[in-house]
Amino acid sequence: MAARALARGMGTFFKDCEHPESRWSRCPHAYKIRYRNAAGKQTEEAGFGTQDKAIARLLEVYNHKRATSRSQSKAERIQKYGKMRFEEYAEEWKAGQRHLAAASVRHLDSLLEHHLYPALGSRRMNSFDHKVVDGFIRTMERNGAGLATQSNAFDKLRAVLLDAQRLGIFFDNPLEGVKPPQYDPARTVIPSLEQLRGIRAAGDDAFTLVVDLMSGCGLRNGEAYAVNLNNIVADDVYRVSEQVVLSTRQYGPLKHRKAGEYRDVPLPARIRETIEWYAEKHGTVDGYLLRQPTDPRKPYPHWGMDNQWRRIRASGGVDIPAGMVLYGNRHFYASNCLSNGIPITDVAEWMGHKSVDVTFKIYRHLLPGSIGKAAQLLDMALAA
Repeated sequence: MAARALARGMGTFFKDCEHPESRWSRCPHAYKIRYRNAAGKQTEEAGFGTQDKAIARLLEVYNHKRATSRSQSKAERIQKYGKMRFEEYAEEWKAGQRHLAAASVRHLDSLLEHHLYPALGSRRMNSFDHKVVDGFIRTMERNGAGLATQSNAFDKLRAVLLDAQRLGIFFDNPLEGVKPPQYDPARTVIPSLEQLRGIRAAGDDAFTLVVDLMSGCGLRNGEAYAVNLNNIVADDVYRVSEQVVLSTRQYGPLKHRKAGEYRDVPLPARIRETIEWYAEKHGTVDGYLLRQPTDPRKPYPHWGMDNQWRRIRASGGVDIPAGMVLYGNRHFYASNCLSNGIPITDVAEWMGHKSVDVTFKIYRHLLPGSIGKAAQLLDMALAA
């Protein structure tokens, strides 16, 4: 007796007679099938008049076993994770966030410890719904949490709950219909070119270097503190490859980047001259221009520049726009790029934003276009 096997796990069909397989299509005997049932026991069925009917039955059995297996697996996941407390589940979820930089992990830990765990830590995962999430947002409001904090905490809660939903814990999306906290960052304060000239000359040489790097190359504070002569990879290109991390006071990977990743940015001639001037005047350590004033073996500390900025503002001797912070020098870079027609996609890449949406949200008001201007241009084209 010959038997023909289908795909692995689907079973076999055959005829229990003296005729060879080549005669099965003309043989009057019925087909039989053999397979293993859901319990793993070998089973036979008979009485199939055609090969197609035998195969159809094997496929039906196979699909039923797969569906049963998936249902059983899903039920086991729901049983295991649904009864977990939120804090336990979130810790397991956090262990999988291996892409986060050290500073991002610390920020996540702070949100969990001070906002999410106190309000939700003991709650069972299968008890979450939109009312629970709404209640959490109202709790943050009553506790006086700022809108930025509310938005960040909600984003982390959403990430955890969506992870749980993918496991099948929730029948309905617990976030559906929930209005997230509405955080709208204040409009950026940007110095004019004249004000920038006064600002860059108001501090010491390190201050001038940092202001030039932020306003001329778009570097973040920590990236400017890690400036390295060896990162000038062409006369007009600077490679941003690391930063001084605020929380660790050590060199670390760029924001939204893994260790070893970098971005190349345009290097204006005047900024290159500032770098070379500082290196010639003060020297370097392994190519680094800025070091801790009291211990050159260590990176330049954030507090050094922050303290100097506060002293300059308090002196009243420099024209600084109201509300401007040191980061405003980087905003000048974005303004300079966009007002000169450089595509926002390029600006986003050079500034190291996670996506162009971030750049657009912060600097939309700086874009040179407007609806009225667009209407004029379109009208000119149509009239041509």
